[in-house]
Amino acid sequence: MVMECNIDARGKALRLFGGLASIVGGLCIAGVAYLDIVELPYLWYASAGLLAGGSLGVFEGWSGWCVARAMGIWTPI
Repeated sequence: MVMECNIDARGKALRLFGGLASIVGGLCIAGVAYLDIVELPYLWYASAGLLAGGSLGVFEGWSGWCVARAMGIWTPI
């Protein structure tokens, strides 16, 4: 499968900055979980989800290739 650019500059910027915000949020939640500031058993899962989703968003913004659009799903941006 060839990854051709399927989003414009506005979509790239939105995915890149959204991904970076998710990574920062995931790191903050991981810090809270590590320091036991809040004792929630599933806080590590939330952190891992934000880090994984943020990494995908940064990759999409960097490469210009959107997974949802590649599967045929219309995205408004």
